Amino acid sequence: MSNRVLQIDALTLPDHSYLDGSDICYYAGDYTAGENHAFSKTNQLIFNFKKSVDKRGTSQWQYKEKAIIESASILRSAINPESHITLVPVPPSKTIDHPMYDDRVQRMAYLMCNSNNLEVRELVTQRDSTEPAHLSTSRPAPHNLISNYVIDERLTDPTPTTIIILDDVLTTGCHFKAMKAVLSRRFPDVSIYGMFIARRVPKAVDFDFSDCL
Repeated sequence: MSNRVLQIDALTLPDHSYLDGSDICYYAGDYTAGENHAFSKTNQLIFNFKKSVDKRGTSQWQYKEKAIIESASILRSAINPESHITLVPVPPSKTIDHPMYDDRVQRMAYLMCNSNNLEVRELVTQRDSTEPAHLSTSRPAPHNLISNYVIDERLTDPTPTTIIILDDVLTTGCHFKAMKAVLSRRFPDVSIYGMFIARRVPKAVDFDFSDCL
């Protein structure tokens, strides 16, 4: 995985169906859907980052811990430490009282704060637990998530200068759009961006030129 963080552009935008030209999102690597952890360094990083919390206490847990630290380092290097930025992690699919609650994105966010100008605020929480999007047979639409998101008003003061919504993988852009809608409604004059460890790219399909002969 490169330490260079890229911006979603006109060529990559169509891969993320809920994003449009008004969305500014950054990512550090390509996660190839349909391939296993050995396919690429980014795939391996994401597989380790997403290891289930039921692996805690096993030999597998160390790989999740290392992935969180590595991901934080990669994304932190792309942020100007002089910038006044509020990192807002996308909440996990499970609420904090659920046994499968996974705070991996939150932990990554806190590790990214390498200056007094960067802060983490968990401004958005979920009312109810949901099925993880990457395990669900039917992915939600932004309006489904918006109705389940709530702003933690205890954390809204002072008003942020710039918000970066932080998540692990940019797939359809559903979670980002829902978060952006909720945060924009509460902070209408604040610039809001997205940052991801990776964006999902479709698995390449070999074209059989013999069909054209």
